[in-house]
Amino acid sequence: VAAILLVAVLVGAGWASIAAVLKVRRGVSEVISTIMLNAIATALGSWLLNKDRLAVEVAGSNNIGTQPLGPSAQVPGIPLIPGSSLKVDGLIILAAVMGLLYHVVLNRTRFGFDLRATGRSEPAAVASGVNVKRMVLVTMIMSGAVAGLAGMPNLLGESYSYSLNFPPGLGFTGIAIALLGRNNPVGIAFGALLWAFLDTSSNILQIHDISPEIVEIMKGAIVLSVIVAYELVHRYQISAEQRRVSRELSGGPKVQAEGASA
Repeated sequence: VAAILLVAVLVGAGWASIAAVLKVRRGVSEVISTIMLNAIATALGSWLLNKDRLAVEVAGSNNIGTQPLGPSAQVPGIPLIPGSSLKVDGLIILAAVMGLLYHVVLNRTRFGFDLRATGRSEPAAVASGVNVKRMVLVTMIMSGAVAGLAGMPNLLGESYSYSLNFPPGLGFTGIAIALLGRNNPVGIAFGALLWAFLDTSSNILQIHDISPEIVEIMKGAIVLSVIVAYELVHRYQISAEQRRVSRELSGGPKVQAEGASA
């Protein structure tokens, strides 16, 4: 398990480093480069997932996938309710550790301060002595390393093989959940629970002859509503701060005059 997680981290970091170098050296937009890299990775995975290369037929179905992982590479689930067959994925512990590590690095270290300064204002970061290019490079590589762990719970705890029906779109799901949680570990955890609840509900809806696509519509509406709400709050805070500064500046001479007369 440790070896697989290490390979996932290294491959994710290496793949993200391509976009990082393009961003730092050539000024290529990371949005465009990562979308193109996603397309390349998808095509490369499809090319490798062939019976002439890495894939084998999955017993009892028309599906194909990689060789099943052995028992030493499987992560057992954690019983949710005593006496029940329902289990929580064992790698939830790793997710909690990563969330705690993310909070500590971002809010309790000099690196996290430099990172936040770079994200909010590059000129201000440069003025305070931060190497912006180095910060962008390191941060993107670290983000790729963490992204490499995204599919591990499903691979090591459920499917034990990478096949044609492996859950797609995990990266975009992560982006939506991060927006929902405002990049706060606690908020992200609650956002992930909400997404999991909605995904599980889509299966139940089909039993009651309700279109499961309603779940995707709800997800989009939730993310859009949250983004709009955050933007409105942000604008209100800026407006309130401007009014406060204006009141202080307009009251400054009067306060000084009263102090001098006293």
